[in-house]
This record gives sequence, C-alpha cells and structure tokens, in this order.
Amino acid sequence: MRNEALFEEAKALLPGGVSSPVRAFGAVGGTPRFLVRGEGPYVWDVEGNRYLDYVLSWGPLILGHAHPEVVAAVKEVAEKGLSFGAPHPLELELARLVRKAYPLAERVRFVNSGTEATMSALRLARGYTGRPYVVKFRGNYHGHADGLLVEAGSGALTFGHPSSAGVPEDCARLTLVAEYNDVEGLTRLFGERGEAIAAVIFEPVVGNSGVIPPSPAFLRALRALTRAHGALLVVDEVMTGFRLAFGGATERFGLEPDLVTLGKVMGGGLPAAAYAGPAAIMERLAPLGPVYQAGTLSGNPLAMAAGAATLGILAGDPGLYRRLEALGERLETGLAEALSAAGVPHTINRVGSMLTVFFAEGPVASYVDAERSDPELFRRFFHGLLARGVYWPASRFEAAFLSVAHTEDDLERTVAAVRATFG
Repeated sequence: MRNEALFEEAKALLPGGVSSPVRAFGAVGGTPRFLVRGEGPYVWDVEGNRYLDYVLSWGPLILGHAHPEVVAAVKEVAEKGLSFGAPHPLELELARLVRKAYPLAERVRFVNSGTEATMSALRLARGYTGRPYVVKFRGNYHGHADGLLVEAGSGALTFGHPSSAGVPEDCARLTLVAEYNDVEGLTRLFGERGEAIAAVIFEPVVGNSGVIPPSPAFLRALRALTRAHGALLVVDEVMTGFRLAFGGATERFGLEPDLVTLGKVMGGGLPAAAYAGPAAIMERLAPLGPVYQAGTLSGNPLAMAAGAATLGILAGDPGLYRRLEALGERLETGLAEALSAAGVPHTINRVGSMLTVFFAEGPVASYVDAERSDPELFRRFFHGLLARGVYWPASRFEAAFLSVAHTEDDLERTVAAVRATFG
C-alpha cells in the first residue's frame, strides 16, 4: 500500500479523505501519512517508513506508543467483553485516580471526548447558576459544540458570531469572546454583563493556537472576577491534564477551578474524557438533578482500563514529570540554537512537555500574536522534518508533545533535522 493511493481512495469515501480536518495536511500541503504501528516514540506508515513522533495522537500518549502495561490492561478487559452499557468497577478505579490528582473532583462524570466534556460542563454551569452566557477566549479551542465554535466580534464586549457554517447566530450570541491574557478587557466584560454570565471556560495553557502560557495577572483576574460575580470558572484541562503535572495545570499554577474538564492522557490513547468538580455542583446532574447528559459508551471498560493503567504509572513515579521537563527544556534549547544559527525568525513557547515553534519574533501571548507566525517558513520546517523521519504536527497552530519514551538521542536527531532543513 502507498500513502498517496490510500489518500486518493479515502477522498472518495471520507470528507476530505480524513476523519478530523488537521490530518489532511491542508495547512502544509502534501500527502498525509497513513500510520499503522507505534512503539515508544516512533510510528510507522503503511510503506514501512519510521518517524520520530511529536504528535503522540495529539497529546494522549505521554508514556509513548503501545506501552506494555497499558496494552496488557486493555487486552485483559477486552477478553471479558468490549462494552456493557452498565456500571463497571474500572470506573471507580479511574475516578479515584482523578480525585487523587484533582482534590476538587468530589464527583466525576465520564464521557467519550473532550467536546462532550466541555459541552456538558457548560450545560451544568448554566443549570447550576440559572444564567445564559458563557465567556471563552479567542484562540482557545474547547471542541466543536455549537456554542463553542464562535469567534470574537469587533471588541471584547461584542457577542460571539459563528466560526463554522451550521452554527446558528442565536446560539453563538450566548457566547461572549474575550482576548486571552487581557485582564483589562475581561474586567470590562464582567462590568458590562457579569450578572448574566454562567461561566468562564479557558485553556490554562493554550494548545490550539500553538502553546501560549497564561500570565499570572490573567489567572488572578479570572478567579477574582468569576467569584465576585457568581460565575463558575471552568478550566479546560483536556490537553494539559496529567501532562504538565499529575494534577495538570491546576497543580502547576495553583488554580482553584469550580469545574475541570479532562481527556487525552486520562484515556491512555482510547476515547475517554471527564468533567469533575465539587459534589454541590456535580449532583445537579441526572439522575440526581435536573441537568441531563448521557452516553452509551461513557465509562467504556476498555477506555477505563487504558486510563487507569496510564494514570497509575504516572502516579507511581513522580520522576517521570521531572524527566519530561528536562526533555522539553533540552528540545527547546536545541531548536532555538539551530534556528538562530540559520537566521530564521522564531519564538519558542514551551510549558513542560508541550512546545510550539512560532516563525515570528516574540513575544507570543495571544492568538493575534500567533497569527504572525510565517506559514511558508512553517511549511518548510514541517516538510524538512518529515523528509528526515520526524513527524511534527501539521499546523503552525498546534502543540508538539514529548513522551517519557523520547530520549536525548531523539532530540539531537530532531535538532539535526532542523539544521539540515535551514542549512
């Protein structure tokens, strides 16, 4: 089988030839790789080519591909049945691990995707507060639910408007869009509409505009303003949860969320996500309360097994996070040195094992800043690495990820690929 032939066939069967847009390589051009095997930090395509992987299934595979303990846990459960649509003991095991990482998580509701988690958490916030509006930040991605596929209008106090066809204007108007890291704008927004805001949802480290860390002042303002106006603070840790620390960005930055959404690492590579928080809020959910949410495959035993095995390994060895931090720092330094030596304008944002190379002078602290990243330089970077066996995210607006399976030799190989690309 050949990648090109498979992609042509896929385009006759799947919209754009893919099941998720970024996989189509639309932002960089060329042919997507059809990946069929992974082991540790490596993946192989249908042609047998091996790549050093910094996508890691877009973040979940913090232990690397096909970790033996995770695979064994899934196999053991699969042999007993794939799905029951009924309670399973592994739900309790994974929920206990979530609570260990996030003490606020007195109650956990499992779902199947990050989109489900954020959509449901915001429905719960509206049901709990009785208020209609939600605040999000431009460039923060919280899944593809109608109310979250919105972008900013002409100013911080304007209503959101749809960023996708098929999203009704009336639905988008219930989402207010502010600028990330803009304390003054957020303060004005709450001054104008604070009593009608049910919740603020945000990425504690932006990953879908490229990696953008929060400023300490921004984090303080988020907590103070939501508390002052009776709104809930929803921290979207689908990407950062269990990655930046065992307790995610909540632990790393000392956050105090009202609700947290989780996914990716929590599922160990299988479809699992969750939203969690204090009992007083979470028990507004059915079957105890009036806020409805359900799912046939929620708490699926295979996903619970993969998640529990992954989190169990992470909880049992805190040194893994120190290793990830050291690997991230070394990769950041090596990339910066290689690009500087080649005279390529760049800014590298990194938090722990998440990293983005922006091809623009810094700082990059918002989506507006991220948009300045040169797309042509990124395409050259991406294809130069791919040709040399390094699989990087195919978008200048995505985070790259490290796993504990990566080695210092892997990082040196990556830096050498950058030098060769721009040499």
